[in-house]
Amino acid sequence: MMDDPALPADEHMHALDALARINAVSLTAFHMARAIEPLTADRPSGPGQPPLRVVDVACGGGDVTVAVARRLGRRLSGGPPGTPAVQMTGFDISPRAVERARQRVRDGDAAERASTGAAAHVAFEVRDILLAGCPPCDVATCSLFLHHLDDDDAIRLLVSLSDAARIGVVISDLLRSPAGLTLAVVGTAVLSGSRVARVDGPASVRAARTTAEYRTLLDRAGLHAATIRRIWPERALLAWARPADGRPREPVIAP
Repeated sequence: MMDDPALPADEHMHALDALARINAVSLTAFHMARAIEPLTADRPSGPGQPPLRVVDVACGGGDVTVAVARRLGRRLSGGPPGTPAVQMTGFDISPRAVERARQRVRDGDAAERASTGAAAHVAFEVRDILLAGCPPCDVATCSLFLHHLDDDDAIRLLVSLSDAARIGVVISDLLRSPAGLTLAVVGTAVLSGSRVARVDGPASVRAARTTAEYRTLLDRAGLHAATIRRIWPERALLAWARPADGRPREPVIAP
């Protein structure tokens, strides 16, 4: 329902806020930031170094984008005084979602603004990532987006992210399982009063993939070295580091 452009604006905003609460309880930003950190372990840091450029595609209301940026910013050394350690940009096809994300940054409390402003710079833009592709970056991320796509589009997304990312890619998404479906039904009922979230949550789990199916997607995208971790609450965390030897991938769009 959230993908429907005819959805009334107030219901869309209510659903985005419900999703933010679910992401917070699911520790989505924590897991994603922790997966990004080892990818950047060999990256030079300190004065004179440019910010880590991170792109978050299909960012929705921006809650995960901002939280990941803040976590990374606290852990990475910045450049010259006034230069953030992290430059993170969220992209979404929905102008409503992007405006909500921008509002999230504007309306954050003083501590959040100070933390984000000192350690990380966060921006949001409208972009159809499947049409326009992922812009160049150090790390590309996305959460809760692959289950919206059929296999061919999911592979095209993986190829686009891995082509654009100089260091690596981190993706968080749902696992299709009986436990995941139960958690979606109970979680959206407890954490949200949004009609959209209560419908979309279980529907998203049914549209998600198993770990074996994620493995197939990664292999077809040429990301054979990517890892898949099963994390609470019934999510898959996919991480890929660009090979040091720069060997080309061999994506296979069609089976």
